[in-house]
Amino acid sequence: MKGGNFRITAAVIASALFMQNMDGTIVATAIPTMARDLQVDPVHLSSAITAYLVALTVFIPASGWVADRFGARRVFMWAIATFTLASVACAAAMNLPQLLAARVVQGLGGAMMVPVGRLILFRGVKREELLQATTWLTMPALVGPLLGPPLGGFLTDALSWRSIFWVNVPVGIVGLLLTWKLLPPSPIEDRTPPDLQGMLLSGASLSLFMIGIESAGRGVLPVGVPWICVAVGLLLFRVTVLHCRRVSNPAIDFSLLTIPTFHAATVAGSLFRAGAGALPFLVPLTLQTGFGYSATASGFVTFASALGSFCMRPMTALALRRFSVRTVLCAGSVVFAAVLLVCSTMSQAWPAAAIFVLLLLGGLGRSLSFATMGALAFADVPKPRLAAATSFQGTAQQLMKAVGVTVAAGTIQATMLVSGSAHTERWQLACGFIVTALVVLASLPMFLRLSEQAGEGISAPSAKRAERT
Repeated sequence: MKGGNFRITAAVIASALFMQNMDGTIVATAIPTMARDLQVDPVHLSSAITAYLVALTVFIPASGWVADRFGARRVFMWAIATFTLASVACAAAMNLPQLLAARVVQGLGGAMMVPVGRLILFRGVKREELLQATTWLTMPALVGPLLGPPLGGFLTDALSWRSIFWVNVPVGIVGLLLTWKLLPPSPIEDRTPPDLQGMLLSGASLSLFMIGIESAGRGVLPVGVPWICVAVGLLLFRVTVLHCRRVSNPAIDFSLLTIPTFHAATVAGSLFRAGAGALPFLVPLTLQTGFGYSATASGFVTFASALGSFCMRPMTALALRRFSVRTVLCAGSVVFAAVLLVCSTMSQAWPAAAIFVLLLLGGLGRSLSFATMGALAFADVPKPRLAAATSFQGTAQQLMKAVGVTVAAGTIQATMLVSGSAHTERWQLACGFIVTALVVLASLPMFLRLSEQAGEGISAPSAKRAERT
């Protein structure tokens, strides 16, 4: 990939990110309507989001090996097709179990689609092109969450919540055609056999953990079973870590965490992403369930967060030329946590314009951190380890997005149990925002431990590097 060719590759791969990102925000907007149609509580329908995210988390560890074994472009095309067909199945679902099954299949497609797409791109860029490549990759993809809330609200009110899944079909077809026409075939790497034991252990541990957290306190499983699932999941994860540290070709390469920049972007970044993952769930739920907004009105207000992300992304390089990566990430955590805390004070007396501005500010801060973390994660990873790094990063990101939604929904559910409420009240939604803000702030100490030189030169050759050359 020479010269500006990475821009073409990034733009093509962005079609997959566009589809995945739009799907997440469009589904969140339609959850209250879906819950009424399927006759379940809106808080319980958070499982429609977490089932997809858990499936992503379970299958992502295999994405690096699958891409090298069968060719990254071929796997990328297969993943787009799977995601698109699963979207059709979601639209046809007649009850919650059918919807969850289709979302799991969507997760399988997404698990191969986004990490493999990033692998195709990052294998062909230099360190100083990382931020630019990330920007080209995510700018088109940000149109998805930009359109998702208003489009989801309009389609839900005008047609049906089922129509929101049909949107993925034309996008998936275009993505397949662009990939086939514009991306060259990827070579099949000579790789050792996959770590099947590690994949099974990680899949079982993450699945049990998320099932336990998602079902706790909801009466879905017998009393005590959810916490047994959590405990067994954590125990299996410990076994997974020990196994992966012992074998030569692990399903999850934990040795990557010895790279300081990768460690910060993955571990601290995951806490930040947990808060970001909860916001698209909490805001529509608050506006529609707490304030009585229609799906359309909620969508147009919620779209402010994506608008902020879209506007900030091109300015990230300017920020990193003026401030260090550490400063940008620390400021981003504080600003985003502050926005979440202010969201906890929202009431029906607030004008829609005030909520719009608040979410816009949150989108600006969140986008700056996302772009910086996305480039920082791979700044110091050797090329031969990029497949393992993209799999690891993808697993951590998607797991924490699911954890974010689950923690927010679990907080609301716990307050309902304590107060004996049959329906969600405004103060209970506020508790969800507050707990989410605390999760985001937990990333701050780890970002503070980064050196001032961490990630130097990811947006352009730094002054110090220029002097040395």
